[in-house]
Amino acid sequence: MDSSAIECQPARPAQTQSRTAVPPEQSVPTARFAAMVAVAVLPLYASQTLIGPLDASLHLGAWTTLVTALTLLGYAVGLVGLVPLIDRLPNRPLIAATLLAQIACLALAAVAPFAPVFLAASFAVGVTSSVVQMLVPAAASLAPPASRGKVVGNVMSGLMLGILLSRPLASLIGGVAGWRAFFAADSLVLAAVALAVVPRLPDVRPAGAPSYATLLASMRRLIAQEPVLRRRALYQGLLMAGFNVFWSSVAIVLTHAPLGLGSNAVALFALAGGGSVFIAPLAGRAGDRGWSRRATLVAHLVAMTAAVLAAFALMPGVSRGGSIAMLAIAAFFIDGGVIADQALGRRAINLLAPESRGRVNGLFTGLFFIGSAIGATIAGPALAHWGWPGVCMVALGFFGAAMGLHLRDGLRGA
Repeated sequence: MDSSAIECQPARPAQTQSRTAVPPEQSVPTARFAAMVAVAVLPLYASQTLIGPLDASLHLGAWTTLVTALTLLGYAVGLVGLVPLIDRLPNRPLIAATLLAQIACLALAAVAPFAPVFLAASFAVGVTSSVVQMLVPAAASLAPPASRGKVVGNVMSGLMLGILLSRPLASLIGGVAGWRAFFAADSLVLAAVALAVVPRLPDVRPAGAPSYATLLASMRRLIAQEPVLRRRALYQGLLMAGFNVFWSSVAIVLTHAPLGLGSNAVALFALAGGGSVFIAPLAGRAGDRGWSRRATLVAHLVAMTAAVLAAFALMPGVSRGGSIAMLAIAAFFIDGGVIADQALGRRAINLLAPESRGRVNGLFTGLFFIGSAIGATIAGPALAHWGWPGVCMVALGFFGAAMGLHLRDGLRGA
């Protein structure tokens, strides 16, 4: 480990207790952690379905398409600038302060009178939403290594559920009560969940306190020194690229001929992917039993098969109902494969050196976030030039690349 690594120890006075000496597995409040992560991550993508009402209310004009981009940019800033602090500052007050800031930013977004105020609030919401990457390692630190995959998988189910439900929830709440109601409701629910979870957070306090600049500089060395981090981030980055190619295009396909679904129907369609969140705990348990390589291979194969199924959904001769059903099944299994791989990856990186767990989680998410951005960027051109079958083949290419790298690493004994 690099020279800036920080030794962490529980704040309790028992000097013989190491960081890995944790409460029994049954005492780990994974349901509360999962609920908090789900609520905290909701605003990241919610604005995508609120663009119309936001523009009509705030007159965003040319800034309309940048609302979600600013939120995601803020999230990326938080991953690099905030999450590493979990390895430097007392964990409980840091997480509590970040949650409080997110609640305030959501409330500001809900009452923003002008476009500049809302855009600034959106960026700040993204920055503070990075608290979810503090909560995942906090939950992992409560679990013994033998069951860490199960615990991380359970919390991951909340993370993915929040991401998958953010768009349909925002669409439904915005349609009934207006866009401000979504941000106000998320702020209130997050405050309620925080009151239940924050007192149960592990009171871990880093023993060393290097400078902030030293902490950030150590992240480059972590990438160089942790091959598990590099491999797992690359697998997930490729999968997230395919995931975003699919999801950035399927909404357009669903609303145009020959399917012609309305916005509420598209919101309900998004729930098809949400049903796959139960896969995260199963994947975590598979990792705990020593089946990580086989489970990773299955996850990649499932995603690839689903991409092929999606490509055939709009073939001549397939009925409208059949096309929608095939696309929904494909969405379920694409999401399932991506979620399983991410749960296995998070389990693997959370078994690395505990003194750098916050930085490792931030790096893992930040690196595969690049894949997400690439997928979202090329989805439009792919659909315009090659149509829906071309989109599916691009997604298949990303999924296949992840599987190929995984097989290569397995042959090398990595």
